Amino acid sequence: MPELPEVETTKNGISPYLTGFTIERIVVRNPRLRWEVSPQLSEFRQVKVSHLSRRAKYLIIHTEKGAIIGHLGMSGSLRVVPQDSPIDKHDHLDIVMNNGKVLRYNDPRRFGAWLYTDNLADFHLFAKLGPEPLSEEFTGEYLFKKSRKKQTALKTFLMDNAVVVGVGNIYANETLFLCGLHPLKLAKNLTKEQCELLVQTIKQVLASAIQQGGTTLKDFLQPDGRPGYFAQALRVYGNKDKPCPKCGTKIESLVIGQRNSFFCPKCQKKGGK
Repeated sequence: MPELPEVETTKNGISPYLTGFTIERIVVRNPRLRWEVSPQLSEFRQVKVSHLSRRAKYLIIHTEKGAIIGHLGMSGSLRVVPQDSPIDKHDHLDIVMNNGKVLRYNDPRRFGAWLYTDNLADFHLFAKLGPEPLSEEFTGEYLFKKSRKKQTALKTFLMDNAVVVGVGNIYANETLFLCGLHPLKLAKNLTKEQCELLVQTIKQVLASAIQQGGTTLKDFLQPDGRPGYFAQALRVYGNKDKPCPKCGTKIESLVIGQRNSFFCPKCQKKGGK
């Protein structure tokens, strides 16, 4: 699943081809995604795009008619292609622009979403989301208060969108390794100092990944039009049985909340659960 840095990179990659241009029409080939594609999107005709933004892992296309909200789901991707480009099997939606380009959504598993709202402030899917991880609202003090009395495993706690958005599986694993915290540590046992370290590390890890992703923006106009998400230098995620980059101990894995978790048993001891 594309995580927050990939979604931010996608937003930055497609923005130059949408911002300030006009949507001629939106072609919906398959409305049956995670939720039914909003029928209002098929009615778009000659609607100007003002800008793009992101909330959690949702892309938001702001227009003079309202907001188009997209989510890439588990397997979705966007690419910018010429209007005469051939249609692939899983190309479910086209946003046809007046500059000769098409923003095309491909999703083999159809877990993504394309929705519309004319009142973004009251959009129901955003109502219970926590702060953005790179925002000023996300602080060590905030995280400490949210963690009190939480009997939740720390990794699960950090991945809860009601606590903070966008800390997906990859970045939760990497953050906990850098902080020397075991993924099964209970959130309620975090100290204020550990919360400060977690917030600082989350911000650094995500900002670094976004910066790294910025070098691949040209990939949105490859010959086949497909974006190539950036290769990431991961310390523990996916590295089971490989040596820990800090101490050389074999990386271990376990399943927490139905997600694979990777950690160093020496650098991230279980003590203090």
